[in-house]
Amino acid sequence: MNTDNLQIQIKTFFGLEQVLAEEIKKLGGRNVEMKNRAVNCEGDLGFLYKINYSARTALKILVPIHEFKAFNQHQFYDRLLKVSWEEFLDVDQTFAIDATVNSETFKHSQFMTLKMKDAIVDYFQDKFKKRPSIETKNPDIKFHLHIDRELVTISLDSSGDPLFKRGYRKEQGQAPINEVLASGMLQIAGWDGKGNFLDPMCGSGTLLIEAAMIAMDLPAQIFRKKFAFQNWKNYDADLFTKIKEFRINRIKAFEGKIVGYDIDARMLNAARMNIEAAEMEDVIEVKKQNFFESKKELFPLLIVFNPPYDERISINDDDFYKKIGDTFKTSYPNTLAWLISSDLEAVKKIGLRPSRKVKLFNGKLETRFLQYEMYEGTKKVHKIEN
Repeated sequence: MNTDNLQIQIKTFFGLEQVLAEEIKKLGGRNVEMKNRAVNCEGDLGFLYKINYSARTALKILVPIHEFKAFNQHQFYDRLLKVSWEEFLDVDQTFAIDATVNSETFKHSQFMTLKMKDAIVDYFQDKFKKRPSIETKNPDIKFHLHIDRELVTISLDSSGDPLFKRGYRKEQGQAPINEVLASGMLQIAGWDGKGNFLDPMCGSGTLLIEAAMIAMDLPAQIFRKKFAFQNWKNYDADLFTKIKEFRINRIKAFEGKIVGYDIDARMLNAARMNIEAAEMEDVIEVKKQNFFESKKELFPLLIVFNPPYDERISINDDDFYKKIGDTFKTSYPNTLAWLISSDLEAVKKIGLRPSRKVKLFNGKLETRFLQYEMYEGTKKVHKIEN
């Protein structure tokens, strides 16, 4: 593996490709290219460590190690037997394979995963008379198998656990928003830590914590204990330590306020536990407050939130969304607000025309992330700077 110029594929959610591409460029990625739910780029081993540690909208980071065409399962197996697996995996290490298959020839991803597992185990058995073990829960080495029609790509997963598992979430709400999605939403909304931030229906606090991490320039994985690349044969512990120290030295003080409201005491309790786990008690304030009875207290202010919708919590949608619109209009002048919802009929009851709409997925739910601009008095032509 040429570690000076690795081909790297970074997975993300639909709709966050642009945000991720910008992040990767800022972190120093070369030849950055947007794909569907992914960004491809080039970089060295240090860069691979850096994006794992710092990229906020990355889900997993793959390094392709082998590519070939196969037209049937025998060919697939034979080609895999020719890979020098000992370059990537030690006979005493455990491994796991996850797979994405989009092919008429190879229909079942589980079957193809088994064939690949057989090929790896047989390779070691033939060559070393010993075989590595499979471990699905916590493997030393994680491979990713991607089949697109006849094209087979084998990659090393450098992340291990998906990168939305930041390590600060101790409690979750009924339908907590994914950390990567939360960070992507904040970046689309233009949150850069200047000014103040409010999540008026904060649930277990994910948007608040991600907003604080952006504001202070905290690396996304500052709380993570382990990455898969630390089990690779070419792992450079000194280099990784240097990269972490460099990123940690960039952490800055935050002058504004980050505030969360909720009416549910259990949710506020969960939020407080997560905020404490993230060591953010000094930065984030949460309080029991009905948004519909609130007034704007912070200037300037960005609002981003994930109101309850669909299968999460039963609410009278029409009335609920109408109240959101009324509160925006009467209590939050000169404010930029964003909300995410999968109920595209109910959001019309807000009674304001969104100035931007971004299609995103929250899990399997197709949603819209909507921007509303509230002005005091007559609406003039305002240019919102991105």
